[in-house]
Amino acid sequence: MERYRVKPGDKVDLDKWDSQDTGAYQGNKSDGKDRLEELTAELEELQELLFAENKHKVLVVLQGMDTSGKDGVIRHVFEGVNPQGVRVAGFKVPTPQELAHDYFWRVHQQVPGNGEIVIFNRSHYEDVLVVRVHGLVPPARWKKRYDQINAFEKMLAEEGTTILKFFLHVDPEEQRQRLLARLDDPSKHWKFNPGDLKERERWGEYQQAYEDALGKTSTAWAPWYIVPANKKWYRNLVIASVLVETLKGFDMKLEAQLEDVPGLKAQLGGSSD
Repeated sequence: MERYRVKPGDKVDLDKWDSQDTGAYQGNKSDGKDRLEELTAELEELQELLFAENKHKVLVVLQGMDTSGKDGVIRHVFEGVNPQGVRVAGFKVPTPQELAHDYFWRVHQQVPGNGEIVIFNRSHYEDVLVVRVHGLVPPARWKKRYDQINAFEKMLAEEGTTILKFFLHVDPEEQRQRLLARLDDPSKHWKFNPGDLKERERWGEYQQAYEDALGKTSTAWAPWYIVPANKKWYRNLVIASVLVETLKGFDMKLEAQLEDVPGLKAQLGGSSD
């Protein structure tokens, strides 16, 4: 999955990243979904080990245009994990209290502790995306935030947090079809926000904002992955693959072992074999 990782210092042109890509599967959805099932089973076991070992912490950042599938990733990739060790933090329009503090204030409270995976559904990157596109602060102010974000994430990494950031890349036509699907299905009307249509009109501005954010903040300690997201199954497969490989890399072990297991079983009236 390294092909989707943005190298530090690279200039990003999203037009050159294929949102329809399905990698080695060449559109073979059946094989891809089989592999995804294997990966989610592995992720379930690794996450439980992460929680039990209580040494590592993982932050997953999900960003993307409306309908790109942030909720779908959470629902499908993490469907089998133990909710005791996984949290989702969503970042919507800041409250008055949040606006009274620096823009990291609400974010820092949600970062993972030992043994946790925390998923950011949107994140501190809104402050160089929505804030930029809508002119909520002067350019001189938001332009400083790329360095501030890199410093913030480096501090988290140096304190033991593994950071994985995924940009879910869909094209305008795919977004159009997904918005129409929400209108066609009454059970999905709750997901449709008329404001999404106004945001869609700013597609080009958002693409430029994302290109700058991806290029300026993909670092060795907090890399961005540009995930082809037109095919939902492949989007999920890419993210699950990166997560599984990352957790395997921790080489986790349960060092604490109970002594005198036969004796303890005998006290419970069980076999001592």
